[in-house]
Amino acid sequence: MLRFLTAGESHGPSLTVIVEGLPAGLAISEAWIGDELARRRLGYGRGPRMRFERDELRLIGGIRHGRTLGSPIAIEILNSEWPKWEQEMSAAPGTPSNKLTKPRPGHADLAGMQKYAFDDARDVLERASARETAARVAAGALAKALLGAIDVRIVSHVVRIGQVAAPEGVRPGPNDLDAVDSSEVRCFDPDAAAAMILEIKAAAKEGDSLGGIVEVIAYDVPVGLGSYVHWDRKLDGLIAGALMSIQAVKAVEIGDGMIQASQRGSVAHDAIAVDAAFTKGGGFVRRTDHAGGLEGGMTSGAPVIAKVAMKPLATLNRPVLETVDVATGESAVSFKERTDVTAVPALGVVTEAMLSLVLANEALRKFGGDSVEEFVRNHSSYVANLGSTSSRAIPE
Repeated sequence: MLRFLTAGESHGPSLTVIVEGLPAGLAISEAWIGDELARRRLGYGRGPRMRFERDELRLIGGIRHGRTLGSPIAIEILNSEWPKWEQEMSAAPGTPSNKLTKPRPGHADLAGMQKYAFDDARDVLERASARETAARVAAGALAKALLGAIDVRIVSHVVRIGQVAAPEGVRPGPNDLDAVDSSEVRCFDPDAAAAMILEIKAAAKEGDSLGGIVEVIAYDVPVGLGSYVHWDRKLDGLIAGALMSIQAVKAVEIGDGMIQASQRGSVAHDAIAVDAAFTKGGGFVRRTDHAGGLEGGMTSGAPVIAKVAMKPLATLNRPVLETVDVATGESAVSFKERTDVTAVPALGVVTEAMLSLVLANEALRKFGGDSVEEFVRNHSSYVANLGSTSSRAIPE
């Protein structure tokens, strides 16, 4: 089983992630992980912190001479701003210099303060911060590398920011990730991208924030990952849970899930046809992909597709949200931390990481292997057997 655990606070000395369960022999470099972290910093509308902070990595364990050892992998992501926060975020006994007592609506502040009996919102926000997703992206880079060994490729793109949406059906292919990343808002449609930038500028001028939707796609996923036999083995549930766990995400849709609720079955489902060349589907292919590559909690061989909706960020550059000062009980406006106008372009990179981690775990469950060579060999044998067992139904 592939699992990971992150630790660290937004303004602490570093974030740390431990990833357990990767087989030995997987090629991993600091540059590969660093490139994925750099992608997380992309996007028009990001705040100044994204421009002057840099992600410095230390590979602490589990990797030797560029290859995994099969033991747990530990990665540390250093915080270049730590000297400015060393006193405020010190682990040593002491007292905060400036308690935050005006919690932000839409953030974890107030509920976290009540749950843990804190009188300072910083005790909550430092861990609830989306900065934690940097550690997830580092873990996801490892999962992506493993999936790459069996030719699974994962791409994300922005399909909505605020009121501006990309045209339906405009979707990047498995080799279009660089083209998506070249867009300032990671939108594959140039006209929609230009309109999204104008939407961000308008919100920034008013000191407001914007949410949006990204679509994440996994190509060349073999049929049969996941299972229908238990509720907690259904892959669509695992994917939805992983994507919903991302900070500020409020909805996940698999395939055409929402519109299918208003359709008739005669148009909602994906017709099955025979194609002997489609080996990862065992010689069978879906003519459409309304189901998002998942049927009965299992992959069908079609691309796995999910849309992920992010709410507008809770911290505004012009604080106007009504709150209460928990120290005095008086009405107030919420405090302001440094913030972005929108983080939707970065969300796409985080969804890639989380989808990679879920699919890599299910691939390991299905194919096993203590080494990458064994993992790949088992996968190849499974795919080859799919073709042979299905051949009776495939015309010559």
